[in-house]
Amino acid sequence: MPLPLLLGGCAALSHGFLNAAGPVADNQRHLFALVAVVLAFIAAPVLLLVPLIGWHYRRANRHHAYRPKWTFSWGLEGLIWVPPLLLVVLLSVLLWRATVRDDPYRPLADGRGAVARPLVVQAIALDWKWLFVYPDARIAAVDQLAIPVGRPVRLDLTSATVMQSMLIPRLGGQIYAMPAMRTQLNLRADHAGIYRGANVQYNGNGFARQSFEVLALSPAEYAAWLARVRRGAQPLDAGAWAKLARRQVAPAPSFYVATPPGLFHRVMQDAR
Repeated sequence: MPLPLLLGGCAALSHGFLNAAGPVADNQRHLFALVAVVLAFIAAPVLLLVPLIGWHYRRANRHHAYRPKWTFSWGLEGLIWVPPLLLVVLLSVLLWRATVRDDPYRPLADGRGAVARPLVVQAIALDWKWLFVYPDARIAAVDQLAIPVGRPVRLDLTSATVMQSMLIPRLGGQIYAMPAMRTQLNLRADHAGIYRGANVQYNGNGFARQSFEVLALSPAEYAAWLARVRRGAQPLDAGAWAKLARRQVAPAPSFYVATPPGLFHRVMQDAR
């Protein structure tokens, strides 16, 4: 088999947190690398010594028969219990600190480390699409999330159908969207680009195609995107909402203006 075919699957790594484009994913990458080193320290002696001991004390090697003399050994007991205990404590501290630091509800600073007002986007999970509402701009987009580079983003999530889960691997972690409830995800894009987001909670026939694109744009490009949506989009009235609520995959991103005030909260109330 040609080498390119063998390495073709490695391209998937570029879409995950190993190729981080924001602070949350970058923290996850560093934690993953640190935990991998710790686990390799645990596994390496086992992976090396088991085959060596098995080969040394093989049946054909009659000169090194294993005749143990059973007795208590403080040194052996300490070797068995102390290192694993220290590793458990180390991993616990690392994971606890990472959990606090990368709490999805924790606001983020801007790209220069200063406190900044986040861009608030309301994400409504539908079957089988995502509706992103920009309450301040009174626009909405289906399966396309545009954000400015370097500015913190606060996503408020809910579901108009069943429980779903959003994941944008290169920017942030996984967060659930549940009917009649609001969850929150804070993230930031440090580099311009197009990133992939998806629903990772099975919800029926269209689950595999319920993905969306995240456009990380410069401030000027983001302003141009808002202007373009306002010029060419249709109003999000009752008829448009009825079409969105149908259980079908969106063939392409679509855009709306004049979104009703309080749409996000109305969706939560209707799900109760």
